[in-house]
Amino acid sequence: MDEKNKCEHFAGADENTKPKTPGCEECQVEGTDWVALRMCLICGHVGCCDSSVGLHATKHYKETSHPVMVALPNKQWRWCYVHKDYS
Repeated sequence: MDEKNKCEHFAGADENTKPKTPGCEECQVEGTDWVALRMCLICGHVGCCDSSVGLHATKHYKETSHPVMVALPNKQWRWCYVHKDYS
């Protein structure tokens, strides 16, 4: 999908958003491990990926409707939950 790079959900996202925590917020509280981290580009929430037990990044999207995130630590790629596609 060529238009994914023009996804309207990234229009409200700030590429300079800073992570709120160095690791998955919920896993740190629960004392569980994560596989990889994702950061919400709307609010900076850091959650674990869908390969992790907690699936906290996806849970954050479902609870807040914040539609876009970026892979941490190097921000190699972005993801839109609405379109279920990379950008």
